[in-house]
Amino acid sequence: MSGKTLEEWLSFIESQHPNNIELGLDRCSLVLEKLNIKRPKGKILTVAGTNGKGSTCAMLTDYLLHDEFTVGTFTSPHFLKFNERIAINGKPVSDSLICDAFSVIDRIRSDIELTYFEFNTLAAFYIFDQAKLDHWVLEVGLGGRLDSVNMIDADVAVVTSIALDHIDWLGDSLDQIAIEKSGIARPNALLVSGVVNPPDTIQSNALKIGAILKQKGEHFFFDANSKHWSWKSDSLSFSNLILPHLPIENAATVIAVLVFAGFVPTQEKLSSMFNRVTLIGRFQTVNDSPHVIIDVAHNPEAAAELAKRITMLGVQPIAVCGMLEDKDFHSVINILSNSFSSWHFADLRAPRGAKSLLLAECCGRGICYNSVSEAFAAAEQEAIEKHVPVIVFGSFHTVADYLDVYS
Repeated sequence: MSGKTLEEWLSFIESQHPNNIELGLDRCSLVLEKLNIKRPKGKILTVAGTNGKGSTCAMLTDYLLHDEFTVGTFTSPHFLKFNERIAINGKPVSDSLICDAFSVIDRIRSDIELTYFEFNTLAAFYIFDQAKLDHWVLEVGLGGRLDSVNMIDADVAVVTSIALDHIDWLGDSLDQIAIEKSGIARPNALLVSGVVNPPDTIQSNALKIGAILKQKGEHFFFDANSKHWSWKSDSLSFSNLILPHLPIENAATVIAVLVFAGFVPTQEKLSSMFNRVTLIGRFQTVNDSPHVIIDVAHNPEAAAELAKRITMLGVQPIAVCGMLEDKDFHSVINILSNSFSSWHFADLRAPRGAKSLLLAECCGRGICYNSVSEAFAAAEQEAIEKHVPVIVFGSFHTVADYLDVYS
C-alpha cells in the first residue's frame, strides 16, 4: 500500500471499518503491541472532558515547549488539514511522516479492523515514538475509558468538564459520563479534575482505580476580576496573573496539572504562556473590519461560556450558526437566544448537519441559507451597516466551512 498520498490514505482508512465510531480498546491495543511503541522520556498527559480539552492541551503544550521540553500533541478534529491533529513541538507533522505511519500500521494490523480515529491515534503514537520526545499531550476523542487514546497508560490524567453530550455512547447521566471520562486515570497516578460541581462518581471512580485525585474547589481554587486572576492550593499560590485568551476555568486546571505533576511553574512562565496561547475557533477574532469572531461552541455548557463572553463585548453581535442534528441545538439556541441581534442559519456540508430551517424554527426567528459562506456574506453586510460584530459558531464544521472560504 506504499506510495499513496495523504488524501489517498485517508480515503483508504475511512473505508476499512463499517462504523465511524466503535468504542473499545481490544482491537487497537493488539496493533499497538505489535508496533512495539516505547513511552516518552517524561510523561504522557491525557486530557478528557466535554469542553475545554483543546484549550487545555494547547496551554500544556505551550508551557512545556517554553520550559525547553520536546512535546508531541495529538488533538481532534482538524479544521483545514488532517496534519493539524498530530503536532511535534507545536507544528503539524508532514504528509510523509503520516503516510509512513499509516503504511506501517496497515502492514502490521493484518486483518484487524480499525476505525478512522484508531488509525489516527496509532499513527500519532508511532510518530511520537520515532521522534523520541520528552512528553506526549493527548486529547481524548470521545468519552475516555473506551476511547483509543486510553490504550496507552497516562502518567497524568485530566478531566476538564462534565456535561451531557454523546449520550448514546456515554450514558444519559452526569454520573455515568463522569465514570467514562475519569476512566483514563491509572493506579497510583495523578488525576486532575477541573470539573465545576463534580459528580460524586469522579471521586468514587478515582478511589476504585486507585488514582491520586486533585479536584477544583477542593484541592485548588481560583478567583478572577476584570484585570487579573489568582490561583492557590494548600502548598502554592499565584496572584496577579495575566488573564488568558482561553477560558480561565481551563487555565486554572492547567496550573493544577503543572503543580501537582511536579513541573514547578513560576509566575513569570505562567503569565507568559497565558499571554501567548490562542486556539483556532475558541472565541477567536479573525477579522477586525467588520469584527468577526469564530467559536466552536456546540453544546449547552459551551454555549453558556459563549454567552458570558458576548456580554463582555458590550454590544449585541450577529449570529451565523450551523449545527449537527445529533447535538442539543434546542438548548444551545435557547441559551444564546437573547445574545444576538439577529440570526443567520446555515446548512452544513457534514453528513449529520442539521437543516437551517430546523434551527430557525427552534429559534423562532432568523434567515436560512444553503451554506455557511452564504450566511456569512449576508451577516457581514448587516454588520458593516450596524457596526457590530459577527460571531460564526455552532460546530467545528461551521468554523471549518468559514475558514475554508475566508481564511
